[in-house]
Amino acid sequence: MEEALFEADQAAIIGEVPIGAVIVHDDHIVGRGHNLREHGNDATMHAEVRAIEEACGTLKSWRLEECQLYVTIEPCLMCSGAIINSRIPEVFYGARDPKAGAVDSLYETLTDTRLNHTVKVHEGLLAKDAGERMVSFFQAARKRQKAAKKARQAAKRAEANKTLDSKNKS
Repeated sequence: MEEALFEADQAAIIGEVPIGAVIVHDDHIVGRGHNLREHGNDATMHAEVRAIEEACGTLKSWRLEECQLYVTIEPCLMCSGAIINSRIPEVFYGARDPKAGAVDSLYETLTDTRLNHTVKVHEGLLAKDAGERMVSFFQAARKRQKAAKKARQAAKRAEANKTLDSKNKS
């Protein structure tokens, strides 16, 4: 999980949501990923999907039947589908995602016996560390948005004053 946290930090460094994932096979990391949606302008560039793609390439198989996925935040519905379709048997995740989590929070996709594959799920591995990264990231993002809004408002006032001054001079 520490390697997944490292991947989350890599995402944060470049301004992406700090979620990281690694896939382990026979005690070796065979796939790793972090969010790149903003940089790639691609909604599917989630940490889990990127790690799955790399693991499939490394193992030369779409079936990851003897692997474990470690991810910092509870997977969403799309990533849960990719986990199921790649036949990963075991997932470890840090913190829950109450707004998009599809493992325990909103849905129980990975353990739904109606699907063709179920996954053994372990919740809470380094959850505090994973959750703190998310909280810090979004606090900073809100702060930047607030500052940008203030700057736009100040620019708008300055432009209005400039227009008013030029009308008064004429």
